[in-house]
Amino acid sequence: MCGDVMLGRGIDQILACPCDPTLHEGYIQDARDYVGIAEDVSGPIPTGVGPEYPWGDALSILNAKRPDVRIINLETSITCSNTYEPDKGIHYRVSPQNASALEAAHIDVCALANNHVLDWGTAGLLDTLSKLDELGIARCGAGREPEEAVRPAVIELGERGRVLVFGVGGVDAGVPFSWAAAEGQPGVFVVQEFDEVAARRVSEAIEPWRRKDTIIVLSVHWGSNWGFSVPAQHRWFAHRMIDAGVHVLHGHSSHHVKGIEVREGHPILYGCGDLLTDYEGIQGHQIYRGDLGLLYLVTVDEAGTLTQLEMVPTQMRRFQVRRPGAPEVCWLANTIAETGELLGSTVALEGDTLKLRW
Repeated sequence: MCGDVMLGRGIDQILACPCDPTLHEGYIQDARDYVGIAEDVSGPIPTGVGPEYPWGDALSILNAKRPDVRIINLETSITCSNTYEPDKGIHYRVSPQNASALEAAHIDVCALANNHVLDWGTAGLLDTLSKLDELGIARCGAGREPEEAVRPAVIELGERGRVLVFGVGGVDAGVPFSWAAAEGQPGVFVVQEFDEVAARRVSEAIEPWRRKDTIIVLSVHWGSNWGFSVPAQHRWFAHRMIDAGVHVLHGHSSHHVKGIEVREGHPILYGCGDLLTDYEGIQGHQIYRGDLGLLYLVTVDEAGTLTQLEMVPTQMRRFQVRRPGAPEVCWLANTIAETGELLGSTVALEGDTLKLRW
């Protein structure tokens, strides 16, 4: 698993078949300007690149580790629609032709319950759903009607059982409540508050799918972009979800990694940070090191109990996922250890890999 994967704007522009670069942001009106900002700090970035380019070193890492299931939060609409959401100041889209980048990394599941999947309107969401279906990539958290938005992505593993991924997005992460899927209205599985009402809704969605050979992952887009603390409401909700049968909670929205908790043998990743974005060179919030990310390799047994959580450090450079240097690896190790202290976890640094201790 990883955090946010944003293939739009500058990333889309360096791939082979980009969208119209026109943006509707307060400060930047051309997506190619994000390429220029990154080049100012990192040097020349090639254009017309193949779909594997943005993933960089992540491909060799994943090929070596060979995870059974690859799950991302896809924080980008897959569309060339020009009907943008006027009430939002930032709009992410990647052209359907460039969505082959998801195939290049063999992504199995895209969580869509986030605050960017409807940046380009209902047409953009419908394009996204159709393209993922065409690519054979399972999805969760959004749909053409409420039942589809609530339904999990299902990955069958033969005799070894199956993995289900549910997706939910919080208003506190900037997901407009007006984006909620309703009868006759495509949209997202949205919760207004991470309270008893939300816990009951999600628990009721999960309950019919529970069985012995099933691992349940809940992918949650929640909270602000910056800050290492874990809101008490999020921690309460996470505990309720584990009690309701969730084996792994996959949290995201923060642009940086956050602490990890293990409750009754089940990992809660409160913030997985960003893996792939076009934020390179943008100033502000540097203390959080949003350029650094982690590939979370979660191993569970047949009962869904955590046996190992390995984390491989990454860094965005020239719009490509790279292995970071030793100082960056140490920064990530220290950050995960410090932010996990109150949550009952720490990490051991083994070479350039982090292993969770709890």
